[in-house]
Amino acid sequence: MEISVTVNGSARSADVEPRMLLAHVIREEFGLTGTHVGCDTTSCGACTVLLDGSPVKSCTMFGVQADGREVTTVEGLADAAGLHPVQAAFEKEHGLQCGFCTPGMMLVGAALLERNPDPTEDDIRWAIAGNLCRCTGYMNIVKAIQTAATAKAAATAKAAAPAAVTA
Repeated sequence: MEISVTVNGSARSADVEPRMLLAHVIREEFGLTGTHVGCDTTSCGACTVLLDGSPVKSCTMFGVQADGREVTTVEGLADAAGLHPVQAAFEKEHGLQCGFCTPGMMLVGAALLERNPDPTEDDIRWAIAGNLCRCTGYMNIVKAIQTAATAKAAATAKAAAPAAVTA
């Protein structure tokens, strides 16, 4: 079945089996290997992507269900200006160890900050509750998302500030 999906801002199409999972479409058809497959049961969250801006577990969603929709993978967080604030904060705050869960955690964090630009620690922990990390105690992941929230707020304030007049 032919599907058309906007992936990380680019129109993509693929001829896929109706039973092919979205995670496999992303990895095998589109070559975006940042989406990881860990458990195949939605328990770990390593396969998390954003579908129309909302986190979904791509290991139990069929690729055909994404037809006509927008998918964002971890590769799509960065833009021409550089890393997304969540990506930069994960690096700064050591929010990863082995990196297997990191793409899903980053995408959940980015989606949270779009909905709630000033989340509490409880908000962050609730948002990432569907994503498992087997390496850390989650402290640096939470700290990274808090740091990203602060960075996004500073960037928004800077963009909203009137330009300085020079003589």
